[in-house]
Amino acid sequence: MYRVNLLDKLSFILVIIGAFNWGLVGLFNFNLISKFFSLIPSESITVFLSRLLYILIGLAAVNILKFFMTCYKTNK
Repeated sequence: MYRVNLLDKLSFILVIIGAFNWGLVGLFNFNLISKFFSLIPSESITVFLSRLLYILIGLAAVNILKFFMTCYKTNK
């Protein structure tokens, strides 16, 4: 049986945040991540942090795919 480690838990959290953000963008044209980072006065830092979070969400999605494939193989 596969044990869920800290990286898997963080990946689930990041993917949920990303999915929630895309739901808000689709329904209300409201980007929660951009709004959150817009509180920072420097625009270049805001752009950098937003992109960094989007990259982390994408990497988390890849990790979740790996997690599901590993769980599928161990249950066979």
